[in-house]
Amino acid sequence: MGNFLISRSGIPFLRLGAGEPLILIHGLGEMKEGWNNQFELADQYDLIIPDLRGHGDHKNTEGISIHNFARDIIHLLKELNIENAHICGLSMGGLVAQEIYRQNPKFCRTLMLVSTFHFIPKQLGRLLYRMRKTRAKSVSIETQKEIAARVCLYSWSEENYKHFLDFYRPDQEAYIKSVESCMKVNNLSLLPKIKIPTLIIGGQYDAVTPVWIQFMMHKQIDTSEFVIMRNAGHASKIEAKEAFNNALRGFLGKQKQKPAC
Repeated sequence: MGNFLISRSGIPFLRLGAGEPLILIHGLGEMKEGWNNQFELADQYDLIIPDLRGHGDHKNTEGISIHNFARDIIHLLKELNIENAHICGLSMGGLVAQEIYRQNPKFCRTLMLVSTFHFIPKQLGRLLYRMRKTRAKSVSIETQKEIAARVCLYSWSEENYKHFLDFYRPDQEAYIKSVESCMKVNNLSLLPKIKIPTLIIGGQYDAVTPVWIQFMMHKQIDTSEFVIMRNAGHASKIEAKEAFNNALRGFLGKQKQKPAC
């Protein structure tokens, strides 16, 4: 699986492979090990896969916010003496990737924004937050996991279902705080300022962040490419593993000859 490490600031992370650094940032309720279908990218890249606060082995639930998630990863890169890296984020992780660029764009060699969004109108955000908070408090963790699997997956094969449930382990407190922070995101003015190579990936049948949202993001970022994962929902890294990994390899391969931004 690679080396399990803990940074000086207490961030648990996996590190495997060699090459240009590639940061993989998980989604809401997930954990770093949920990227195991992408471990094969270690044959070309130095994979650094952290747990965000309140997720996986990162038990600190204080100060949970998209801002602090991003700041934690910037601190990790500094500690590892990494000047810049390819930053890939899924869903909430995509919000964190955008926030890293906002806070310190020099750390971003490229961005890969997967099944994510950039803005939620305030009233809709408040509504979604109340709905998710109520559900999280009224059902068991196991029921919450089952609901998430059925919403996130397009293909409910036993293999996909098991993989999702194995690495989706929301902590109630961290989940509610994280949802609240997600619903406040407004990157409408940020996207046009992104001037580095960016890959935007959407899932054809994504019921969580519909693919038209990623298309809108693509239209706002001049330096972006847009790929749709066919026959996949919100978890294309699981459901369309081969196509997903090939999309990352193809995009990153094109940057090899370019100087870092």
